[in-house]
Amino acid sequence: MSTPIPEFVHDATITTPIDLHRGDCRCPLHRRRLFTGLLAGAAATAAWPALARDGVEVGGNSKFTKLVSAEEIEGAAAAQYQQMRTEASGKKALAPASHPQQQRLQAIADRLIPFTYEWNRRARDWQWEVSLIGSKEINAFCMPGGKIAFYYGILQQLQLSDSEVAMIMGHEMAHALREHARERMGKQMATQGVIGIGAALLGLGDVGRTVANMGGQLLTLKFGREDESEADLVGMELAARAGYDPRAGVTLWQKMMEASKGAPPEFLSTHPAGNTRIRDIEASLPKVEPLYVRAPRPARQFGPPSLRNSAG
Repeated sequence: MSTPIPEFVHDATITTPIDLHRGDCRCPLHRRRLFTGLLAGAAATAAWPALARDGVEVGGNSKFTKLVSAEEIEGAAAAQYQQMRTEASGKKALAPASHPQQQRLQAIADRLIPFTYEWNRRARDWQWEVSLIGSKEINAFCMPGGKIAFYYGILQQLQLSDSEVAMIMGHEMAHALREHARERMGKQMATQGVIGIGAALLGLGDVGRTVANMGGQLLTLKFGREDESEADLVGMELAARAGYDPRAGVTLWQKMMEASKGAPPEFLSTHPAGNTRIRDIEASLPKVEPLYVRAPRPARQFGPPSLRNSAG
């Protein structure tokens, strides 16, 4: 006799403020927080290797990241992530480890995580977590320190394949690995005169007094088009190395475009339009397809939740 799966509510309303994306984007993926990396994260960054490498090349990380403490950001992210999990659990909207879609997300994350270490030295020490949240929203994110969440709605409504899930997860991981939020927060601090830019880049500034205001800054943080395009490329490489078809980036964005009818045109958005992303992904496929060809395939294939019910 099989053990029954604990009750899991799929249509809860989650109010924990994880919606730290652009203020004017109305596409389903960005109505709250998808395709960003919340606080984005990481820290002491090594310079980009001078030697040629297989895969994509996106250059080094910005020196502006040094204006903000990685430890402080990761600590704030962990606290907010736990707050979200606690709220979801109270509403029976936090999937148990036995839920088929939770197992699916964990399996995909387990394959991608080892390939993050090259992109950020701190990633090896992150306490990676993956949560499936029972909400109809089309949403997913990876917080600093490796705190990943997918909302049930994105898996069910878009009927994502494993490779498409890997593309999303890799993209979200990439924002954290590439320190996009630290960079933008650092630029904001420098622009506002919180700290002298010269002293900051030399590591001489005292930014402790700004940490207390970090939560407010993160709630209004926006990533730009370059950050989004970079995360697309890095995420595509992570997925390919993990044995997931990078061509899924094209089908993923076709689904996104279908779900995003009524979204603002590209020039009004802080991130590339779907057609632009598809063209960029197609142009970069020759760089990552050899990685995919050489990569071992996942031992287990999963599928999306049924559209007819919420059984998993």
